[in-house]
Amino acid sequence: MKARGVHLQYTFEPEGQRGAALQNPLFDLLSAVHEHGSIQRAATATGASYRHVWGALKHWQTVLGEPLVNWVQGHPARLTPFAERLLWAETHARARLTPHIEALRADLERVLAEALDGSQQVLTVYASHDLALPALRETARDAERLHIDLRFAGSIDALRALAEGRCAVAGFHVPPLTEGAALFADSLKPLLKPGRHKLIGCTRRTQGLVVPAGNPQALRGLADVAAQRARFAQRQAGSATRLLTTHLLALAAIDPVRLVVARTEDSHTAVAAAVAGGLADTGIAIEAAARAYGLDFVALAEDDYFLVCLDDALELPAVRALRRALHDPAWQRAVGALPGYSLAQPGEVLSLTRALPWWTFRKAKAP
Repeated sequence: MKARGVHLQYTFEPEGQRGAALQNPLFDLLSAVHEHGSIQRAATATGASYRHVWGALKHWQTVLGEPLVNWVQGHPARLTPFAERLLWAETHARARLTPHIEALRADLERVLAEALDGSQQVLTVYASHDLALPALRETARDAERLHIDLRFAGSIDALRALAEGRCAVAGFHVPPLTEGAALFADSLKPLLKPGRHKLIGCTRRTQGLVVPAGNPQALRGLADVAAQRARFAQRQAGSATRLLTTHLLALAAIDPVRLVVARTEDSHTAVAAAVAGGLADTGIAIEAAARAYGLDFVALAEDDYFLVCLDDALELPAVRALRRALHDPAWQRAVGALPGYSLAQPGEVLSLTRALPWWTFRKAKAP
């Protein structure tokens, strides 16, 4: 097939966009045909006429130089193998790009907000990937006239951004550990200092194995993943979920080299998309990401998601507005609708040593 160029564009709409999807009419059509098995029903689902949908499919077949739909009158319409591959590849690409799309959209929204109203506050937040934060940004915008310039990064990278002054607030997550705290202590303590940093409560989330519907390999934990040589989608270095994976392996006395790492992804949704697309058999992610792709989920651990800022930043107007947004019922309802999420002292200022029970961990002295 002849290579085709990709052109990106964006538009302004009266309402803000939910999620980070990049709209493309071709993939909207392919998804509709795949889901409904009929060009007529696909037309109804997309609010278009049969003639329009059929003409659009013919157009895209000409552009791509490959057939997209096998259709014989009286039989269900089916996507060609090429169209199936194209649809899954695009779905996975969208999932992998979610953090970057969110950051780009945040930049564009900030520019527009500043142009329309120079009095609107702006708060830059580097944060580990999370599905509740985009809803928080919407609440802050609507209720507090606060624009959250949200940049997704791994937990460690987000804390480094705070230490280097690239943001006023960072977001990270860590399990409420009772044992095996050394790994998290070694990674986080150099970047967080009691008295200098203050935590702001946010959410508690469930993390676990993302598996295909029906869990065909009957995976119940990382021991099963290692024993069955299941293809594993791991998170990137510098992410707290990668640390959690290492921690769970250590608790189960599993050598990390026994995992068959098929790919590395940089967000929960990307892990889920990899499993949904058959690129991996499993991976660790939050439950909400698994459910969004119609996948099954095996809970392994909970983690607490915190926001953190310098002590003297707590009284900044933008940070105070952020805390009010965390108290807002609209955002709290949005969190309640996410599978595997619960509120965890949202908006409350917490000390490091009290919020993180393992903070006083000390390494045993060598004999």
